[in-house]
Amino acid sequence: MRFGVKMMAAGTRAEFVDKVRRAEELGFDVVTVADHLGMPAPFPALVLAAEATSRVRLGTFVLNAPFYHPALLARDAATADEFSGGRLELGLGAGYVREEFEAAGLPWPGRRIDHVERTIVELRKLFADDGYRPGPAQDGGPPLMLGGWGDRMLTLAARYADIVALTGAPAAKDGGLAGLAGADAFAERVSFLRARLDGRPVEINVLVQVVVVTGDRRAALADLQRFAPSMPVEAIGELPTLLVGSVPEIAAQLAGMRDRFGIRYVTVLERSMDAFAPVLEQLA
Repeated sequence: MRFGVKMMAAGTRAEFVDKVRRAEELGFDVVTVADHLGMPAPFPALVLAAEATSRVRLGTFVLNAPFYHPALLARDAATADEFSGGRLELGLGAGYVREEFEAAGLPWPGRRIDHVERTIVELRKLFADDGYRPGPAQDGGPPLMLGGWGDRMLTLAARYADIVALTGAPAAKDGGLAGLAGADAFAERVSFLRARLDGRPVEINVLVQVVVVTGDRRAALADLQRFAPSMPVEAIGELPTLLVGSVPEIAAQLAGMRDRFGIRYVTVLERSMDAFAPVLEQLA
């Protein structure tokens, strides 16, 4: 399995450099950055992270594809891949925050998923051209992650993605996310994806919202019912998007996620980086 951390609050240059170096020292495999208005621009942040580290892969998790013209995105991604020494993993999504679309002067809901597909097709065409400049360091361009939950995005992911990031929460009609999905819903989404993959191998990722290392798992799960008020405590404990318990219990939960859902790439949020570190140490 691979383990990543998603940086959400860059702070100063020095603070960001310290955090990405710590992520590498703790044993994370991937450092990713978000793409939201009000946060640092993803590609400059990743180039800075590349300068501060030597081993970790670096990724966007995930770009709001409708914000980008495909030709300009290809230039930025190729440059970041070259300047990171071929460590870039390019994550794309359709966007889900209505207020960000309005602030950017883009229509909501618009044809967001159509734009994602056009972007993928254009990137593939450009990166397959030996004469394209600036060229990416990795042959054919960086590995592609697609993040989503709905039928159309997972169908696109089955067709194009190297990595499929399951959000673990459906998007609400008016923007935002509708709340964490249960384990059965997660299993259904994995089955939907695999049926469309038709045997093509991909890496399945999940974004973990909270990590709680504790000796009293049940009490911690009861506290986390705020994320899914309609679920009983036992069901909360089965969610792939929450990791709760002692270090051995969380390690066992990860093994169960791998076996049941095929998840082999787990990303935690920056706020959980230190809490997850003992789990990484035990797994290592």
